Parts: sequence; C-alpha cells; structure tokens
Amino acid sequence: MTIKEAQARIKARVWQSVAQADLDLSALDKTTLESFVDLVTESALLEIDSELDASLLSDPKEKVSDDEDDDEFGEEVLWRGRPFLSLVLDYTITDERIKITSGLLGKAHENVELIRVQDIDHSQTFGERVLKIGDITIRSHDPSHPEIVLRNVQDPTGVYEILRRAVLNARKRHNFSYREEM
Repeated sequence: MTIKEAQARIKARVWQSVAQADLDLSALDKTTLESFVDLVTESALLEIDSELDASLLSDPKEKVSDDEDDDEFGEEVLWRGRPFLSLVLDYTITDERIKITSGLLGKAHENVELIRVQDIDHSQTFGERVLKIGDITIRSHDPSHPEIVLRNVQDPTGVYEILRRAVLNARKRHNFSYREEM
C-alpha cells in the first residue's frame, strides 16, 4: 500500500467516524471541518510511523544503541533510517558507502561506494512536504546500481547534506576527483 492509499483510507475512516459520532458540527464551516480531518489524518500517519520505529528498535535481534557510531565492519555510521511507514527497507549511510537492506524474513543488500557517487538530488511533493518526507536520487558509476532512490526519507534536506558531505570527504580521503570535459 502506498502512502497516498494509506492516507486516503485513514481519511475515509475519519470521515466515517465523524458521521457516526452524533456530534453537532453545524457551527463549523466546510473548510474548517476538512482542515480538521486532514490534520487528524496526518497525525494518525505520523503516529503509525513512530510506532513502527519503536517496534523496530525494540527488536531483540537488532543491536542499536545511542552511543554506537560504528557498524559491524568498523565504518562510521553517519545516518540510519527507513522509508516512511515501511517495515522492509532500511537505509544506512556510512563514511564509506550507502547500504540498502530490504526484506522482512529474507534479506537483500545493495551497496554503493561513496567515491562512485556522481550526483545527488532530493525532491518533495506537496504531500511529502506536509509529512516532512522526500526522495533522494543518487546517480553513480556503479554498473549494477547506476541510479538508486531513497524513497520517503524523513528530513530529506538533512539527509541530502549528510550524504553530500560524506561523498566529498570520501573523495578527499581517497584523493579522488572528477574532471569534466567541455
């Protein structure tokens, strides 16, 4: 189910609950009532997402602590997150690479080395701006993953900046640079 579908289903459920509640809402104009339902819908989505975060972090198999800055390979973890309302995807940005892990029971892993990243963009639709999420598109020289998209990331501007700085630092650390021909 996409975010828009979930949003539409929750909004329909809120309207249904309002209709069945025997409340006198005649004093409210249509715009105010619609704004209220939209606010309740967005709040419900955010609460569901925070509950998913809490349930994923309380997984006993997951070793996550606040002071843990390195992953199991000794790389410094710069950012870790997941798409909004997702249980099956996990994104990690380290000082060496971008790791994407997918799957609920079985796991698939994709890695892109930071020195192979050519370009990074981020975008948000109006609905995503309301939810403070967005997409980050990464183009690389990696033949198996020339373009990857980190979808529905919370605080996409902040994650974009973390990723941009990590790419620049990796290039500097490895004395790597691109030359553009005109």
